[in-house]
Amino acid sequence: MSHNHDGHDHDHDLELDTIVLIDEDETEHVFTILEYLEIEEQVYAVLMPQDDDSDQAYIFKVQVDENGEEILMDIEDDEEFDRVVAVLESDEID
Repeated sequence: MSHNHDGHDHDHDLELDTIVLIDEDETEHVFTILEYLEIEEQVYAVLMPQDDDSDQAYIFKVQVDENGEEILMDIEDDEEFDRVVAVLESDEID
């Protein structure tokens, strides 16, 4: 599947649990899909870059466009982002 939003193409193959994001400079970045979670009927994807040793994960909002394709969007609301991080941290403790 290929997705394009805000200049980013998103290709992913769920069987491999990876996704390739193409940035505005047309550079491909491969991410491992760590998990999908749903909070208040909104789905989020947690991704870990394969080419980065920092152990920093990225969280994206999963939306569906008018063609039924999934697109990944940045979380722009600080409160929403904090809420997702809190849920993720509480899941890690269990």
